[in-house]
Amino acid sequence: MKKMMVLFAIVAFVAGTAAFAVANNGPASVSLDGGKMGNVAFDHAGHQGKVADCTACHHKGTDAGTCTSCHGVDAAAPKAKKAFHDQCKGCHKKEGGPTKCKECHVK
Repeated sequence: MKKMMVLFAIVAFVAGTAAFAVANNGPASVSLDGGKMGNVAFDHAGHQGKVADCTACHHKGTDAGTCTSCHGVDAAAPKAKKAFHDQCKGCHKKEGGPTKCKECHVK
């Protein structure tokens, strides 16, 4: 549970800097703490090349606060882990990306 909170804090930090990132398209890659399964190396630049609209992932826009300001706090919003897995794996199934745990989480 503690490692998941670290993951959420990292994601929150990345999302929190998104307003600045709009001007320069954000970091090319981000390493997320994936808890006991291992870190997730997220290729932000690669995803930007495949997704035309940032709101496809940043559903409330890049200046709406952090992911964990709602996910994991607001009972109406799904927990952050579920939201990330649903978003990523759902798109990966549709687009042919990795869907197995160890394809994204690396120890």
